[in-house]
Amino acid sequence: HKFFKKVCKKEGFDIGGEREYGIAQLFFPQHEIRRAQAKKMFEIILEKEDLKLLGWRTVPVFPEVLGSKARECMPCIMQAFIRKPQDVEAGISFDRRLYIARREFEQSNDNTYVVSMSSRTIVYKGMFLVGQLRTFFADLQNKDYESAIAMVHSRFSTNTNPSWERAHPNRFIVHNGEISSYDANRRFMEMFGYKCTLQTDTEVITYILDYLLRRQSLTLEEAASVIAAPFWSTIASKKNLEDQKKHTFLRTMFPSLLITGPFSIVFGFNGGLMALNDRLKLRSMVVGEKNHVVYIASEETAIRAMAPDAENIWTPSGGEPVIVKVKEGVLL
Repeated sequence: HKFFKKVCKKEGFDIGGEREYGIAQLFFPQHEIRRAQAKKMFEIILEKEDLKLLGWRTVPVFPEVLGSKARECMPCIMQAFIRKPQDVEAGISFDRRLYIARREFEQSNDNTYVVSMSSRTIVYKGMFLVGQLRTFFADLQNKDYESAIAMVHSRFSTNTNPSWERAHPNRFIVHNGEISSYDANRRFMEMFGYKCTLQTDTEVITYILDYLLRRQSLTLEEAASVIAAPFWSTIASKKNLEDQKKHTFLRTMFPSLLITGPFSIVFGFNGGLMALNDRLKLRSMVVGEKNHVVYIASEETAIRAMAPDAENIWTPSGGEPVIVKVKEGVLL
């Protein structure tokens, strides 16, 4: 908030207090007329949804760090700042209003990509290697730019041609792996109205988590026990009878949501994040701590690169969730 408060003041508008505004990060066409048309459409939809546009900001970037192909198709990257209506609660309620406006804009415009549109999260991404992320975006080099949670992921387009839009299209989850239960998981989710249009396993995992946590009201630990379910022999050997009954129920109730094959995921929820790898631990995961900061990565070297003096380095067991609640300062 401190960073955006300063830069928006320089642009000539005030964003108000923390959580009183949302930010839409957008990939607009470089063509000036098409960009103007897309911006106008965005403004019309905001007005239709009773949302007030505070102002526009062009995101400062350094194209010289990119390869030639990435520069040739680079979009015009802009941010729109949107005021929270007074009759809407800050947080998820406001984000739902922003989501409706985002989906309407996406269906009304086919030459602009909405990278993120939220009052709680923002996504910086592009057609480059992960090491170029900070060098490309000037925002991420500013010392005033702070965040309680940050997730960084390098996605390679193995089955599709790379593009700015396809650079990790998910907004709340990062995933390393190739699950073998994709078809079974997808068919189950589509029975409940989910449309798997991206045809990626990360998309299916995202919908599974939404279904279990939001629609079925499971706890984070229970959701982890569904997608990385213990083996039947492990459940049978549990000495706590209530715990045994719970895991038996979860495996029996949601058999099609067991995710098989190698995976390691980190996803955000309201107030924190959870990390989980598959029950056989076919994808590695390492956790490190230093003072009030928690680091989660695929390898210890990644943690050491960020925090050479990180302490309490440990590896969770297969299927063991790592839950970090930021507001409460709790690591579970």
